[in-house]
Amino acid sequence: MTAIPSFTGDANPYGGGDPYADYRTADFPFTQYADLADRRLGAGVIAANDEFFAQRENLLVPERAEFDPEHFGHKGKIMDGWETRRRRGASADHPWPTAEDHDWALVRLGAPGVIRGIVVDTAHFRGNYPQAVSIEGTSVAGSPSPEELLADDVKWTTLVPRTPVGGHAANGFAIAVEQRFTHLRVNQHPDGGIARLRVYGEVAPDPAWLAVLSTFDVVALENGGQVEDASNLFYSPATNTIQPGRSRKMDDGWETRRRRDQGNDWIRYRLVAQSQIRAIEIDTAYLKGNSAGWASVSVKDGEDGDWQEILPRTRLQPDTNHRFVLPTPAVGTHARVDIFPDGGISRLRLHGSLTDQGASALAARHQELGG
Repeated sequence: MTAIPSFTGDANPYGGGDPYADYRTADFPFTQYADLADRRLGAGVIAANDEFFAQRENLLVPERAEFDPEHFGHKGKIMDGWETRRRRGASADHPWPTAEDHDWALVRLGAPGVIRGIVVDTAHFRGNYPQAVSIEGTSVAGSPSPEELLADDVKWTTLVPRTPVGGHAANGFAIAVEQRFTHLRVNQHPDGGIARLRVYGEVAPDPAWLAVLSTFDVVALENGGQVEDASNLFYSPATNTIQPGRSRKMDDGWETRRRRDQGNDWIRYRLVAQSQIRAIEIDTAYLKGNSAGWASVSVKDGEDGDWQEILPRTRLQPDTNHRFVLPTPAVGTHARVDIFPDGGISRLRLHGSLTDQGASALAARHQELGG
């Protein structure tokens, strides 16, 4: 584990104006991965030992934390995050919490996966953030209850050892544990508040589940698909195109800036494993005056394979879901959607199934990760 970079200590008290003006953050090397703790994938904060001042569920709100200096309730200042009460010692002679005292929250990842980095965001917690945090992960099949996760026989792996953090800052940690995790235990020492939690990584699906489904979306984030690169991310992330469900608003898709040249924009994907693609969906929901004009889809088999066009350049309509049945299945490990000349799409679906080679590779990877 490496903290990149390290923020410690209090931030200045809020002095008015933009509360993010003195926010401490950095460009972390792992944020190109999907957020495995995204609510759209089904993530949740399923338990916490204390949430006196602010609810645990705030940790996974997708938008950045907001701050209202005048917002108070019956218990005190209302914060947009998870905040526990102040811990106290055992007696007047020992009024301080012990070194072991801490608060915790259990987080169910939206999709099991290999974690590449974690951000513990203490935005607006300037003098009431934890002194340190630690994070553990476990992999438990099914839908365990909090009581089952806290049982003595559950093995937890340390992802972030107890590490000092800073207030009003994005505290980032690169993770180098090559295992598949389903749940996290987030600890704050000894108490305090955390605004947001982001868990970046690669989805590692259950091969048995995909085998039962037979035909499924082989590029979907929840099934193990991944965005590798994109030509432009000006307005929104390309990962939006493989999120579950239909887009519900314009910025829930992928939109590029306006091109002033003769080029085109594109996204490159890695499929869950080698697959046979039989049908394609390209959705432009909520993109009306800014949807892509045309789109094409290509696949390649292997890193060194050649790109083969499976959907020729086709006219797209605004705010419309387009469906295409391929005349013959297309085999590949990677896919690329090109849009012409610019604009955006909200979702891409590639319906198909794993080849025998793809199923074997996925099963081997699952076993390698301890699944």
